[in-house]
Amino acid sequence: MDKRRIVQFLTAFIYNGNLPGFVNGRIWQGNSKQLCVPGLNCYSCPGALSACPIGSLQSFVSGVGLRFPFYVLGLLILFGLLLGRLVCGWFCPFGLIQELLYKIPTPKIHKNTLTLKLTYLKYPIGILFIIIIPLAFFAWEGVGIPAFCKFICPAGTLEAAIPLITLNADLRSSLGLLFGWKFLLMLFTILISIFIYRPFCRFICPLGAWYGIYNKLSLFGIQVDKVKCNGCNHCIKVCKMDCQEVADRECINCGECLKVCPTKAISFKKL
Repeated sequence: MDKRRIVQFLTAFIYNGNLPGFVNGRIWQGNSKQLCVPGLNCYSCPGALSACPIGSLQSFVSGVGLRFPFYVLGLLILFGLLLGRLVCGWFCPFGLIQELLYKIPTPKIHKNTLTLKLTYLKYPIGILFIIIIPLAFFAWEGVGIPAFCKFICPAGTLEAAIPLITLNADLRSSLGLLFGWKFLLMLFTILISIFIYRPFCRFICPLGAWYGIYNKLSLFGIQVDKVKCNGCNHCIKVCKMDCQEVADRECINCGECLKVCPTKAISFKKL
Protein backbone atom coordinates (compact mmCIF):
# COMPACT_ATOMS: atom_id res chain seq x y z
CA MET A 1 0.00 0.00 0.00
CA ASP A 2 1.50 3.33 -1.06
CA LYS A 3 1.66 6.50 1.05
CA ARG A 4 -1.32 8.14 -0.62
CA ARG A 5 -3.58 5.16 0.02
CA ILE A 6 -2.53 5.10 3.68
CA VAL A 7 -3.33 8.81 4.01
CA GLN A 8 -6.72 8.26 2.34
CA PHE A 9 -7.68 5.51 4.79
CA LEU A 10 -6.40 7.49 7.77
CA THR A 11 -8.36 10.54 6.61
CA ALA A 12 -11.57 8.53 6.28
CA PHE A 13 -11.06 7.17 9.80
CA ILE A 14 -10.26 10.60 11.30
CA TYR A 15 -13.27 12.23 9.59
CA ASN A 16 -15.55 9.43 10.87
CA GLY A 17 -14.07 8.65 14.26
CA ASN A 18 -17.41 8.48 16.06
CA LEU A 19 -17.48 4.69 15.85
CA PRO A 20 -20.37 4.23 18.33
CA GLY A 21 -22.55 6.12 15.86
CA PHE A 22 -22.37 3.18 13.46
CA VAL A 23 -23.87 1.02 16.21
CA ASN A 24 -26.51 3.27 17.78
CA GLY A 25 -27.40 5.27 14.66
CA ARG A 26 -26.93 8.62 16.37
CA ILE A 27 -25.25 11.61 14.75
CA TRP A 28 -22.36 13.18 16.63
CA GLN A 29 -23.37 16.54 18.10
CA GLY A 30 -20.08 17.61 19.71
CA ASN A 31 -18.35 20.96 19.22
CA SER A 32 -16.17 19.54 16.46
CA LYS A 33 -19.25 19.54 14.19
CA GLN A 34 -18.81 23.31 13.92
CA LEU A 35 -15.61 22.74 11.93
CA CYS A 36 -15.35 21.81 8.23
CA VAL A 37 -13.04 19.13 6.89
CA PRO A 38 -11.41 19.82 3.49
CA GLY A 39 -12.97 16.87 1.64
CA LEU A 40 -16.48 15.64 0.90
CA ASN A 41 -17.80 13.84 4.00
CA CYS A 42 -21.46 14.06 4.96
CA TYR A 43 -22.34 15.89 8.19
CA SER A 44 -25.09 13.32 8.84
CA CYS A 45 -22.85 10.26 8.58
CA PRO A 46 -23.17 8.48 11.98
CA GLY A 47 -19.38 8.53 12.32
CA ALA A 48 -18.75 12.10 11.17
CA LEU A 49 -16.97 14.26 13.75
CA SER A 50 -17.12 17.44 11.67
CA ALA A 51 -19.00 19.07 8.82
CA CYS A 52 -18.79 18.87 5.03
CA PRO A 53 -17.83 22.19 3.40
CA ILE A 54 -20.60 21.89 0.79
CA GLY A 55 -23.21 21.18 3.44
CA SER A 56 -21.93 24.03 5.59
CA LEU A 57 -21.95 26.42 2.64
CA GLN A 58 -25.54 25.44 1.86
CA SER A 59 -26.64 25.99 5.44
CA PHE A 60 -26.03 29.72 5.00
CA VAL A 61 -28.50 29.95 2.10
CA SER A 62 -30.99 27.48 3.60
CA GLY A 63 -33.43 28.47 6.27
CA VAL A 64 -35.52 31.47 7.16
CA GLY A 65 -32.71 34.01 6.96
CA LEU A 66 -29.89 34.48 4.48
CA ARG A 67 -26.39 34.88 5.89
CA PHE A 68 -23.18 35.46 3.99
CA PRO A 69 -20.91 32.41 4.56
CA PHE A 70 -17.75 34.25 5.63
CA TYR A 71 -16.48 31.36 7.76
CA VAL A 72 -17.00 28.58 5.20
CA LEU A 73 -15.76 30.61 2.24
CA GLY A 74 -12.72 31.60 4.27
CA LEU A 75 -11.94 27.96 5.00
CA LEU A 76 -12.48 26.96 1.37
CA ILE A 77 -10.10 29.70 0.21
CA LEU A 78 -7.56 28.60 2.83
CA PHE A 79 -7.84 24.93 1.83
CA GLY A 80 -7.52 25.94 -1.81
CA LEU A 81 -4.46 28.12 -1.32
CA LEU A 82 -2.76 25.50 0.82
CA LEU A 83 -3.69 22.29 -1.00
CA GLY A 84 -5.64 22.83 -4.22
CA ARG A 85 -6.91 19.49 -5.53
CA LEU A 86 -4.46 17.66 -3.32
CA VAL A 87 -7.58 17.53 -1.14
CA CYS A 88 -9.34 15.43 -3.79
CA GLY A 89 -6.47 13.00 -4.27
CA TRP A 90 -5.45 12.54 -0.64
CA PHE A 91 -8.13 13.77 1.81
CA CYS A 92 -11.53 12.85 0.34
CA PRO A 93 -13.20 9.62 1.57
CA PHE A 94 -15.68 9.56 -1.32
CA GLY A 95 -12.78 9.80 -3.75
CA LEU A 96 -11.24 6.77 -2.03
CA ILE A 97 -14.50 4.82 -2.39
CA GLN A 98 -14.58 5.53 -6.12
CA GLU A 99 -10.95 4.47 -6.55
CA LEU A 100 -11.57 1.17 -4.76
CA LEU A 101 -14.61 0.50 -6.95
CA TYR A 102 -12.50 1.18 -10.05
CA LYS A 103 -10.14 -1.61 -8.97
CA ILE A 104 -12.85 -4.21 -9.66
CA PRO A 105 -11.61 -6.10 -12.75
CA THR A 106 -13.80 -5.02 -15.69
CA PRO A 107 -13.27 -3.33 -19.07
CA LYS A 108 -12.61 0.36 -18.41
CA ILE A 109 -13.71 3.54 -20.15
CA HIS A 110 -10.56 5.62 -20.34
CA LYS A 111 -10.38 9.39 -20.66
CA ASN A 112 -11.23 10.81 -24.05
CA THR A 113 -12.52 14.00 -25.66
CA LEU A 114 -16.03 13.35 -24.29
CA THR A 115 -14.88 12.89 -20.71
CA LEU A 116 -12.83 16.08 -21.00
CA LYS A 117 -15.94 17.99 -22.06
CA LEU A 118 -17.93 16.42 -19.21
CA THR A 119 -15.46 17.83 -16.67
CA TYR A 120 -16.98 21.28 -17.28
CA LEU A 121 -20.35 20.04 -15.96
CA LYS A 122 -19.31 20.44 -12.33
CA TYR A 123 -19.10 24.23 -12.68
CA PRO A 124 -22.73 24.91 -13.70
CA ILE A 125 -23.91 22.12 -11.37
CA GLY A 126 -22.21 23.84 -8.44
CA ILE A 127 -23.56 27.28 -9.34
CA LEU A 128 -27.08 25.96 -9.97
CA PHE A 129 -27.51 23.69 -6.95
CA ILE A 130 -25.45 25.55 -4.35
CA ILE A 131 -26.41 29.14 -5.21
CA ILE A 132 -29.23 29.63 -7.72
CA ILE A 133 -31.79 27.01 -6.61
CA PRO A 134 -31.43 27.73 -2.84
CA LEU A 135 -31.77 31.47 -3.46
CA ALA A 136 -34.70 30.94 -5.81
CA PHE A 137 -36.52 28.91 -3.14
CA PHE A 138 -35.79 31.61 -0.61
CA ALA A 139 -37.19 34.30 -2.90
CA TRP A 140 -40.26 32.18 -3.66
CA GLU A 141 -41.11 30.67 -0.26
CA GLY A 142 -38.99 32.65 2.18
CA VAL A 143 -37.01 29.52 3.06
CA GLY A 144 -33.98 28.24 1.17
CA ILE A 145 -33.04 24.58 0.67
CA PRO A 146 -29.68 22.75 0.56
CA ALA A 147 -30.32 21.71 -3.04
CA PHE A 148 -27.05 19.90 -3.80
CA CYS A 149 -27.17 17.84 -0.61
CA LYS A 150 -30.90 17.21 -0.94
CA PHE A 151 -31.16 16.30 -4.61
CA ILE A 152 -27.74 15.13 -5.81
CA CYS A 153 -24.96 14.22 -3.40
CA PRO A 154 -24.47 10.41 -3.55
CA ALA A 155 -21.88 10.63 -0.76
CA GLY A 156 -24.62 11.74 1.64
CA THR A 157 -26.84 8.83 0.61
CA LEU A 158 -24.06 6.26 0.96
CA GLU A 159 -22.39 7.63 4.09
CA ALA A 160 -25.42 8.93 5.97
CA ALA A 161 -28.82 7.84 4.68
CA ILE A 162 -28.06 4.13 4.23
CA PRO A 163 -26.45 3.64 7.69
CA LEU A 164 -29.13 5.72 9.42
CA ILE A 165 -32.13 3.95 7.90
CA THR A 166 -30.44 0.60 8.55
CA LEU A 167 -30.11 1.42 12.24
CA ASN A 168 -33.38 3.35 12.74
CA ALA A 169 -36.71 1.70 11.94
CA ASP A 170 -38.58 5.01 12.39
CA LEU A 171 -36.60 6.57 9.55
CA ARG A 172 -37.38 3.67 7.21
CA SER A 173 -41.10 4.28 7.63
CA SER A 174 -40.76 7.89 6.49
CA LEU A 175 -38.93 7.24 3.20
CA GLY A 176 -40.44 8.72 0.06
CA LEU A 177 -39.81 9.50 -3.60
CA LEU A 178 -36.87 11.78 -2.83
CA PHE A 179 -34.98 8.96 -1.15
CA GLY A 180 -35.82 6.70 -4.09
CA TRP A 181 -34.27 9.24 -6.48
CA LYS A 182 -31.18 9.69 -4.32
CA PHE A 183 -30.79 5.93 -3.93
CA LEU A 184 -30.92 5.38 -7.70
CA LEU A 185 -28.41 8.19 -8.21
CA MET A 186 -26.10 6.59 -5.65
CA LEU A 187 -26.39 3.19 -7.32
CA PHE A 188 -25.61 4.74 -10.70
CA THR A 189 -22.56 6.50 -9.24
CA ILE A 190 -21.33 3.25 -7.69
CA LEU A 191 -21.89 1.33 -10.92
CA ILE A 192 -20.24 3.86 -13.20
CA SER A 193 -17.27 4.14 -10.80
CA ILE A 194 -16.43 0.53 -11.61
CA PHE A 195 -15.88 1.44 -15.26
CA ILE A 196 -14.81 5.11 -15.11
CA TYR A 197 -12.14 6.48 -12.80
CA ARG A 198 -13.63 8.81 -10.15
CA PRO A 199 -16.62 9.98 -12.25
CA PHE A 200 -18.26 12.00 -9.47
CA CYS A 201 -15.01 13.90 -8.82
CA ARG A 202 -14.42 14.56 -12.50
CA PHE A 203 -17.91 15.49 -13.69
CA ILE A 204 -20.11 16.49 -10.74
CA CYS A 205 -18.32 17.55 -7.54
CA PRO A 206 -18.38 21.32 -6.84
CA LEU A 207 -15.47 20.93 -4.42
CA GLY A 208 -13.32 19.59 -7.23
CA ALA A 209 -14.31 22.56 -9.36
CA TRP A 210 -13.43 24.98 -6.56
CA TYR A 211 -10.10 23.45 -5.61
CA GLY A 212 -9.07 23.14 -9.26
CA ILE A 213 -9.01 26.95 -9.47
CA TYR A 214 -6.15 26.96 -6.94
CA ASN A 215 -4.08 24.07 -8.32
CA LYS A 216 -1.29 26.19 -9.79
CA LEU A 217 -1.36 28.61 -6.83
CA SER A 218 -1.47 26.16 -3.93
CA LEU A 219 1.40 25.93 -1.46
CA PHE A 220 1.45 22.13 -1.67
CA GLY A 221 0.97 19.93 -4.72
CA ILE A 222 2.77 18.85 -7.87
CA GLN A 223 5.05 21.02 -9.96
CA VAL A 224 7.06 20.61 -13.17
CA ASP A 225 10.63 21.73 -13.73
CA LYS A 226 10.35 23.19 -17.24
CA VAL A 227 14.12 22.96 -17.70
CA LYS A 228 14.18 19.20 -17.10
CA CYS A 229 10.93 18.44 -18.96
CA ASN A 230 11.51 17.01 -22.45
CA GLY A 231 7.85 17.08 -23.50
CA CYS A 232 7.49 13.29 -23.79
CA ASN A 233 3.93 13.41 -22.33
CA HIS A 234 4.37 10.15 -20.38
CA CYS A 235 2.80 11.99 -17.45
CA ILE A 236 -0.42 12.77 -19.33
CA LYS A 237 -0.65 9.26 -20.81
CA VAL A 238 -0.49 7.59 -17.38
CA CYS A 239 -2.91 10.06 -15.76
CA LYS A 240 -6.44 8.71 -15.26
CA MET A 241 -7.90 12.18 -14.78
CA ASP A 242 -8.67 14.50 -17.70
CA CYS A 243 -5.45 16.47 -17.36
CA GLN A 244 -4.07 18.34 -20.34
CA GLU A 245 -0.92 19.16 -18.40
CA VAL A 246 0.47 18.38 -14.97
CA ALA A 247 -1.10 20.42 -12.16
CA ASP A 248 -3.93 21.82 -14.30
CA ARG A 249 -7.51 22.17 -12.98
CA GLU A 250 -8.20 18.42 -13.22
CA CYS A 251 -5.01 17.22 -11.52
CA ILE A 252 -5.69 15.61 -8.12
CA ASN A 253 -1.96 15.46 -7.28
CA CYS A 254 -2.02 11.67 -6.96
CA GLY A 255 1.64 11.45 -7.94
CA GLU A 256 1.34 8.73 -10.58
CA CYS A 257 3.09 10.99 -13.09
CA LEU A 258 6.17 11.17 -10.87
CA LYS A 259 6.73 7.44 -11.32
CA VAL A 260 6.92 7.57 -15.13
CA CYS A 261 8.77 10.84 -15.75
CA PRO A 262 12.06 9.83 -17.42
CA THR A 263 13.83 13.10 -16.56
CA LYS A 264 12.51 13.45 -12.99
CA ALA A 265 11.08 16.82 -13.91
CA ILE A 266 7.94 16.33 -11.78
CA SER A 267 8.02 16.67 -8.01
CA PHE A 268 5.93 17.71 -5.03
CA LYS A 269 6.44 21.30 -3.96
CA LYS A 270 8.70 21.82 -0.98
CA LEU A 271 8.60 24.66 1.50
